[in-house]
Amino acid sequence: MKPRLQDHYQQQIVPKLREELGRDNLLSLPRLEKIVINMGVGSAVQDKKFVEDAADTLTALAGQKSVVTRARKSIANFRLREEMPIGAKVTLRGARMYEFLDRLINLVLPRVRDFRGISYKAFDGRGNYSLGLTERLVFPEVNADKYTRPQGMNVVIVTNVDSDDESRRLLELFGMPFRSRTSKSSGAA
Repeated sequence: MKPRLQDHYQQQIVPKLREELGRDNLLSLPRLEKIVINMGVGSAVQDKKFVEDAADTLTALAGQKSVVTRARKSIANFRLREEMPIGAKVTLRGARMYEFLDRLINLVLPRVRDFRGISYKAFDGRGNYSLGLTERLVFPEVNADKYTRPQGMNVVIVTNVDSDDESRRLLELFGMPFRSRTSKSSGAA
């Protein structure tokens, strides 16, 4: 069965983007390529169990196995050695990507404390959007009793266009709750 957000993209967002951008070629329209969720675990230097907890969390969130990330080089001041496990990541594509984005927009972001919308400016200049969450417990899949220490994560939404404006419009049509451009306050997410 096709995810609700993917069906919404094909039925309503694509025709609206064709009209707004004046393009007939469907492949030139903005679309999601992948979503990458990353958890960096700085305290993994003391205890390897923290990396396993992060990997388990990402596996539960994504519905697919996460990958443990390792240090590329040694840094003596951080007690870090090359190839030491320091985090976990998972890359979502296709149906799982749309399902995760749907949960992120409709369930997770409204549960963030003092949420006033996500930043309008967190694009990288190439049409990709980065979002940081300070706590993994805002996801309904995560059992609060299992994880005692707080752990944040980064979510990167990768699109196929190089324009931040087109990518921003795509995310707005998906229902991403952006803060207003004139707001000067800093948000939680």
